[in-house]
Amino acid sequence: MNFESLAKPSVLTQPVYEPGKPIDYVARELGLDAATIVKLASNENPWGPSPRAVAAAKQALEAGELYPDGGCFELRQKLAAKWGLSADQFVIGNGSNEIIELLGHVFVGPGDEVVMGAPAFVVYKLVTLLFGAKAIEVPLLYWRHDLEKIAAAITSRTKLVYVCTPNNPTGTANTGAELVAFVRALPEHVVAVIDEAYAEFVERAPDLRPLIAEGRKLVCLRTFSKIYGLASLRIGYGYASAELCALLNRVRQPFNVNAIAQAAALAALDDDEFAAKTARENRAGLAQLEKGCAKLGLEFVPSVANFMLIKVGDGLRVFEALQRRGLIVRPVKSYGLPEWVRVTVGTPAQNVRLLEELRTATKS
Repeated sequence: MNFESLAKPSVLTQPVYEPGKPIDYVARELGLDAATIVKLASNENPWGPSPRAVAAAKQALEAGELYPDGGCFELRQKLAAKWGLSADQFVIGNGSNEIIELLGHVFVGPGDEVVMGAPAFVVYKLVTLLFGAKAIEVPLLYWRHDLEKIAAAITSRTKLVYVCTPNNPTGTANTGAELVAFVRALPEHVVAVIDEAYAEFVERAPDLRPLIAEGRKLVCLRTFSKIYGLASLRIGYGYASAELCALLNRVRQPFNVNAIAQAAALAALDDDEFAAKTARENRAGLAQLEKGCAKLGLEFVPSVANFMLIKVGDGLRVFEALQRRGLIVRPVKSYGLPEWVRVTVGTPAQNVRLLEELRTATKS
């Protein structure tokens, strides 16, 4: 009897998340010098991590023999001050991904439904399937979430509805007015999850806190991975009503966020200069890529996030050609977009190299 015969049947059909390839892996695989490889595949911050966060993380490592604060007390206090909410209105996760899983633990089971856009962040679907529920995917409209059709897809079995804005992988966003109207119209038995992982890149991003104050069933997700450049430390958070956060904390593992990540996140929240620079440089990078793609005759989806979808013909072929040249992007065939690649906005020099390599790769 093998292990598969002992496993739950649902595990054998569970899809597996495919992350972007690390630089060292590509270097070994293709015999390239890792120092010459540029990774523009995973929406990481090309300007590195927040300097204040790095200093705080180094200091925290000196007490590495101690367990972290299991309740993330200081971080929740600081987030509360930043957002004008109470500390018990936050839940801290091992990346915002973990909070998606916590939502599954609390609300989702066999026979339930979870509604989401398509394409959108694939983890919503993976977690839904993991808990034996049905993922109801609603096609985007003009690359944005079709909130009207998402609302129409809700049934008595719906437990959660996900809206990622700006959306991954399209980089598009719904307006604040659209989101407010959508959440206010949801039936009482549905919890809205608004994923704001890329919101810091948006000028005048929607403020959904008034909906929480109204008592709407809503949780918003944020991450330190993107604007603060702390992807390797895996730390994110959700903000919602104290009642909802208490439920999520009931199913959270003890010490789910390490002390180094907590210290870095605390310091990052004070690094407004770094966050502002990242957002400013990102807007310039988007303009650079848009102009370059237009010059190459390549269709693209206008983005407000830190990445862009570019139509290249055979996405997998172009991905492989770029990778052989030491440039890692993300093919999005698994998102139902076989003709496209998703590229992270890089530094000006990295963007120039990407456009130069795209010129060759799309014509070969």
